[in-house]
Amino acid sequence: MTQTLVPARVSPPGRILNRELEARGWTQKDLAEIMGRPHQTINGIINGNKQITPETAIELAEALGTSAEFWTNLEAKYRLHLAQKEVSGSPETREISRRSRLYSFAPVAEMIKRGWIQAADSIDVLEQEVCRFFEIDQIGDVPNLAVNCRQSENRDPEIQAQLAWMKRVEIVVRDQKLPTFDRAKLEAAIPEILALSSKAENVALVPDKLLSLGIHFAVVPHLGKTYLDGAAFYIESRPVIALTLRYKRIDNFWFTLMHELGHIFAGHKGSYLDNMDNLEVNQEETEANQLATNWLLNSHELSILVKTTAPYFSVEKIQKFALDQNRHPGILVGRLQKDKEIPYKNHTKFLVPVNKLLTPWVFN
Repeated sequence: MTQTLVPARVSPPGRILNRELEARGWTQKDLAEIMGRPHQTINGIINGNKQITPETAIELAEALGTSAEFWTNLEAKYRLHLAQKEVSGSPETREISRRSRLYSFAPVAEMIKRGWIQAADSIDVLEQEVCRFFEIDQIGDVPNLAVNCRQSENRDPEIQAQLAWMKRVEIVVRDQKLPTFDRAKLEAAIPEILALSSKAENVALVPDKLLSLGIHFAVVPHLGKTYLDGAAFYIESRPVIALTLRYKRIDNFWFTLMHELGHIFAGHKGSYLDNMDNLEVNQEETEANQLATNWLLNSHELSILVKTTAPYFSVEKIQKFALDQNRHPGILVGRLQKDKEIPYKNHTKFLVPVNKLLTPWVFN
């Protein structure tokens, strides 16, 4: 029957083995002969000069009626104990701890890749770079952001990436010189902004139009794990609209833009980080969504089109309806796809990319 041996504390395997021999009245030579091993091997284990390999653990288990796992675990724990005594508290382990804390605080590798901070071999310099970016005194301080991201002591990687993305947006828009924002002027300008959606090339005119209304604008590609499409918030009483162009299609651009404008138009005073695939369910997001939907396409006329045309939407009908609405056909196609009126594979030629039209406004 296999015995279960449990040492009370971390002990050298050789000491436990020697006790087993004494309990049986065996000598080292006896055990060596039983196992068919040289005497020097048994002596080396007992004196701590040799480690117990998996093969030796199996043989010891057979000879002593124990489990092989007992000897392998005993050896592993003892070697770990020795290593901890040797390196615990050393400069190397302290640096590992600091790097772990730093990489948990921010997406350091991606920030270096984007050029937001400089790479550094020294942990001191790297911490300084991260502190400089977030404008904080030390790692662990809460960054002072216009957007109130969810705060917790143990932030997950998504929230950490959102914090870094938001700080980057703040940095790139703070030098934009704008007139005073007037919500009434924005309300009057909504038809002018929408009129730009008739042609793809007009996307390039949108940023200057927003700036003329006192609205900051920038495109900052999303960081891994953020899955953001856009954001709306305020800096010193002026609204900011930031896009990621996660999806580069014309329909995504216009819906995200008008959704963020919807927050500002409706007078929402909060800060909004939006993933258009998974919007939070609350009154303000619902209101912004409804505004964007109604602005881009007349809902009543769209319902008539669907009722009289579905499920077969020809190129001609799509082009005619878009022309009547003074919208690019891609905006209609994107809506029909989202509403599952047509498959995502249909009419994709209208879903033109617009990212290159916004190159001057993209800040990696």
